[in-house]
Amino acid sequence: MKILVPAALRDTLEPGLPDGVEALWWSDMDEASSLIPEAEVAWLDLLSVREIAPVVARGVKLKWLSTMAAGVESLDLAGLRAHGVTLTNGSGLNAAAVADYALLGVLAAAKRYDQVVRLADRHEWTTQAPGKLELEGSRALILGMGTIGTLIAKRLTAFDIEVTGVTRSGRNGTLGPDQWRARLGDFDWIIIGAPATGETKALIGASELAAMKSTAWLVNIARGDLIDKAALIAALKAGTIAGAFLDTVSPEPLPPEDPLWSAPNCLHSMHLSGRSQTGMMGRAATLFLDNLAAWCAGRPLRNVVDLSAGY
Repeated sequence: MKILVPAALRDTLEPGLPDGVEALWWSDMDEASSLIPEAEVAWLDLLSVREIAPVVARGVKLKWLSTMAAGVESLDLAGLRAHGVTLTNGSGLNAAAVADYALLGVLAAAKRYDQVVRLADRHEWTTQAPGKLELEGSRALILGMGTIGTLIAKRLTAFDIEVTGVTRSGRNGTLGPDQWRARLGDFDWIIIGAPATGETKALIGASELAAMKSTAWLVNIARGDLIDKAALIAALKAGTIAGAFLDTVSPEPLPPEDPLWSAPNCLHSMHLSGRSQTGMMGRAATLFLDNLAAWCAGRPLRNVVDLSAGY
């Protein structure tokens, strides 16, 4: 069996390859494109998003595509489904780091540490704390209680924040898809951790923002298009909500002239959450090798994506 894998990870992957597996090592898009017609399995993450699709399209023998990304909305899921290709993702690989950033967003917003840093940059001493929100006793709604949402809840609970989750099924005491909007006004923190699918696009729009407390903050560590950007900018300018901490935006990178940069009380972290760690590549390699062994043995794979649901 032939597999297409990044040459940059050869030293890590080669010792763990099962017997009977021939690795086709690629270093750039041209090599990946020329080799993939022979491959049953492919790992293409080190290519750019725009390069992966045309390479995959040449995978006439491809049966399993592996990615270390958690979100897979940039891939041609319909095409993979039509050709019977199994897709596995990297759900959980950077979950702790992303959850840390969600907590960072809540803390920075509560204490307005962005303003504290700017005061220090200007060498201005103040005796008035810019942010005076206390986490203890506040309430958070987490939209999406997967691996990351669960870790966020664990962190917030440690700060004595009352957490309510939202899931598609309403399992384990969470709110279902038809329940959470009516409860938006109950929460001080609205945290978005849901996957990006057709169903979740503009999940937070003008009506949802209007239903939030005027003192509430929106925290997004999922994908930018889960928020209606124009509606968010309008809400921030009007003071409908207290502010937003955005690790993700749309588009990325955000153009310098985009009005979201200068919207009032908007804190940006430029999609750095998942990059704020050093072990993800090693964990991704371990997951790939574990799945490869399972694939060769005919066992179920971990992190199989539902190509119809999009996650």
